[in-house]
Amino acid sequence: MNWHNRIIVDPKILVGKPIIKGTRMSVEFIVDLLGNGWSNEQILQEYDHLQPADIQACLAYASEVLRSEKVYLLPTG
Repeated sequence: MNWHNRIIVDPKILVGKPIIKGTRMSVEFIVDLLGNGWSNEQILQEYDHLQPADIQACLAYASEVLRSEKVYLLPTG
């Protein structure tokens, strides 16, 4: 999925957090709902201005960000 068509970053909206284009719904919020057990259907029912592709775009965006994340292990002890 090409999330670039649905996810934008605008410093004037939610202090630049990635959001679903045309809304004030952050990717973080949608991923958090899913992480807390909400189904796609529940999200779409509660936020009826969203489309299934918006949820998929949020997940694709989160996946890409996590894939590019670098983790540096620190020595223990």
